Amino acid sequence: MVIKVFLASSSGSTAIKKKQQDVLGFLEALKVDYAPLDIACNEDNRMWMRENVPVEKKPTNGIPLPPQIFNEESYCGDYETFFDAKEDNAVYAFLGLPPPPGSKKREVPMEECNGDEHTEEVEAEVGGETGEEAAEEKVAEEKEAVEDTEESLEDTAPVKEEEAQEEVEDEEAKGEDDQPVSEEEEELRQLEQEEEDE
Repeated sequence: MVIKVFLASSSGSTAIKKKQQDVLGFLEALKVDYAPLDIACNEDNRMWMRENVPVEKKPTNGIPLPPQIFNEESYCGDYETFFDAKEDNAVYAFLGLPPPPGSKKREVPMEECNGDEHTEEVEAEVGGETGEEAAEEKVAEEKEAVEDTEESLEDTAPVKEEEAQEEVEDEEAKGEDDQPVSEEEEELRQLEQEEEDE
């Protein structure tokens, strides 16, 4: 299966150029085999792309802009749907490709892909849970961890206060006579005592 990415090599729009670069860069990073097909230099590519983008996916003017992505003859989507799939970590499902070995994403049949998967959420199966259930469970675990931390802080706070109070009491109990005195302090005390005696 070859992924076809329809591009415009001589587009005057920087937005289109950035979108094309984003798609190609991400496909290269995933090591997905793809064929870039230029619609600016090849009229056949342009006509094939325009004819094969589903009517419901075409913009109001009827002319789809690049990049447009196909898996062989099956339409996958445009940049916006590709970006959504990328954000949802569902690019393989978007492209109609099996996930790489070791991936936790489920394989999605071709009928669910190719332009229609974005109308319904593609759910990841992680240990028999849907992605939404796993996310809710993670949030609950994090909330519980925060509550446990707060409880342990509340438990240790009185202990710290008691220790600080004991230290203050110990220092008060020492009194002035028990504290070590330097020679200078002793001389100052003697001078003060002599002045008081006079």
